[in-house]
Amino acid sequence: MPLFKQHRQQLPPPLDSNIRLWYNVYMKSDYTRTKTTVSLLNYHFVFCPRYRRKIFDIPGVEERFKELVTERCDQIGITILAMECHHDHAHLFLSALPKQSPASIMNEIKGCTSKALRYEFDQLSKMPNLWTRSYFVSTAGNVSSQTIQRYVETQKTRYL
Repeated sequence: MPLFKQHRQQLPPPLDSNIRLWYNVYMKSDYTRTKTTVSLLNYHFVFCPRYRRKIFDIPGVEERFKELVTERCDQIGITILAMECHHDHAHLFLSALPKQSPASIMNEIKGCTSKALRYEFDQLSKMPNLWTRSYFVSTAGNVSSQTIQRYVETQKTRYL
């Protein structure tokens, strides 16, 4: 018997239709699909204002920041999984496409929020830059995404 026929006989049987159905129901929702890619890229960002100023204690800044981030993420096709602000830093947990690098995401978010917040709030208008150039980013797989989301959502209650 030729070698390729022996190899073919050793292959496992095709997947059961129940397994395929389970995959289609439970796995498809986690992944982002485009014409050419299937991806699951979740990023956890943490970034601070210049000199760790407590800008989110200013009335209205946190709400406006969240509105601006939501608008910008909708425009560039990013899904917000969780977002929370503390006195002197912000946490974002985002799902993005592979063509969007973490650096470009931060550039978009920091750029639009800095300009708008400094224009709308007098206390921030004197600052030449609202955000520091640095940030923290971590990727999260499917299993740990829920843990990170819970962590971001409970930021305010941790310090009470």
